[in-house]
Amino acid sequence: MNLPDDDRKLFLKLYHSLLLYVNNKHKILKDFQSPEDLFKEALEDIEKLKEKLYSKPDQIDSFVRENPQGFSAEELEIISSWQHFVKGRFYIVRFLKDHAVFMNEGRSPKAYGVKGLAMQWELIGNLPRIVQATLLPFKGKIIFDGSFSCYNIFFGSGMKSSINDSFRQAKASYGIITSLPFSPKDAAPSDAERLRAFLRSQESRDIHWQEIEELLSKKPELLPIYSEEMGRVQARKYRKKLKDIGINEGWFAIIEGIIIAGGQDQKEVEKIAYSLLPEEKRKLVHIFHLKRK
Repeated sequence: MNLPDDDRKLFLKLYHSLLLYVNNKHKILKDFQSPEDLFKEALEDIEKLKEKLYSKPDQIDSFVRENPQGFSAEELEIISSWQHFVKGRFYIVRFLKDHAVFMNEGRSPKAYGVKGLAMQWELIGNLPRIVQATLLPFKGKIIFDGSFSCYNIFFGSGMKSSINDSFRQAKASYGIITSLPFSPKDAAPSDAERLRAFLRSQESRDIHWQEIEELLSKKPELLPIYSEEMGRVQARKYRKKLKDIGINEGWFAIIEGIIIAGGQDQKEVEKIAYSLLPEEKRKLVHIFHLKRK
């Protein structure tokens, strides 16, 4: 989940040179005379420099135009891409094989796949955790700018569930974003994918009931997907009820929350259900199997 060592060194060379340029303009740190000097500075002083950079991102353009360090065109292109930084508070929600997943706060959450420099990710436990960070593009990947603040806040089960639901929605809407800049139009999910994501949990269904109704109203062809997903939910409830009354095995057909057929053979149950319904309703039937444990 970290950059290769050569890429890490390249990033530090370029980023420290940019911060040196900012410092030369604003005279924030007295002893910062070369990119290497930044390793000697206190973190809080480095953060002041970063804030000055991000508050006036046009300095990135100025650096690229002036090229005070004599960087190559490829190196300048990397620095220029940092105009597309994403800064704010994020939830770290997952550790995957190739990156950590940062999800921004807000009404339209997005999940970013982020690599570290030499980060000891295993030290961050009890996910999700909330952090203040700045994400930067780097050679087709997303990294953070070398440091972030991790808040000492731990979430209860209700809040964790809400954050994880937001993550599922972000992933359904945009996937996991692994490069910047990001255009939502380029990653727009299909209506079927959105509907499945909205229906995934009771909490999600409660939050997104208006979007669900709008999708079904505008696109009736999504009704079979709705019936399939809700059929699974209803089947879980019926399995318990059926076992409570002593039925331990069988096949059952549900439509709109009602069992309309049952028996020991799947094909026979399908045949009975389809014979009871008009043709246009048959595709809305969900068949489930109650198995003896």
